[in-house]
Amino acid sequence: MIENFITAFIVYFVVIDPVGTAPIFLAITTHLNKRQKIRTALECTFVAGAIMLFFALCGVWILHYLNISLTAFRLAGGIILLMVALDMLANKRQARREQGNDTISTDDNIAIFPLATPLLAGPAAITSVMVVASSPTGNLDIVIGYGAMVAVMLATAIVLIIASLAESYINPRVTLVFSRITAIILAALSIQYIIDGLQALGVIQVIG
Repeated sequence: MIENFITAFIVYFVVIDPVGTAPIFLAITTHLNKRQKIRTALECTFVAGAIMLFFALCGVWILHYLNISLTAFRLAGGIILLMVALDMLANKRQARREQGNDTISTDDNIAIFPLATPLLAGPAAITSVMVVASSPTGNLDIVIGYGAMVAVMLATAIVLIIASLAESYINPRVTLVFSRITAIILAALSIQYIIDGLQALGVIQVIG
């Protein structure tokens, strides 16, 4: 039970990447005071959590409606997450985020766009929540998965709030190193998803 929670927590934490998002959050909210930044951090994590919960609950139904097997989706999810991990290792993901700052509006909706989506609840996060929710486990494991997602969203809100309060003390090198470490973990998890999908299809057989 604890292992399932930790695995789901790591997946969500890595793809949402609150530490890597924190500098972008600060750049987007430069026109806000500390109190407004804290409120924005809470709003964007709540909206992102709601989006991910929607796909966790309805994602499998959508797959059935489109006639897509869960095995095919796990394989696709593993490949997408692997691409995200490679982008993180090459720092391309962060560069794209920073590049998008030039066109980001500064109205009251920044908590929804671009913070909640696509920065927090982006394609990788939505894919991961659907992959975890589609795993052939019991009701208890599904509840554990939802609990892990809520825990990650709470952790994300805390990271963004701390970033707002300690804006002048954040070292970009620290976030860069942390992003590399999480990218390696994500790459390993994505490979595991691909292996599980190939096993389900009978393409490979893992011993050990």
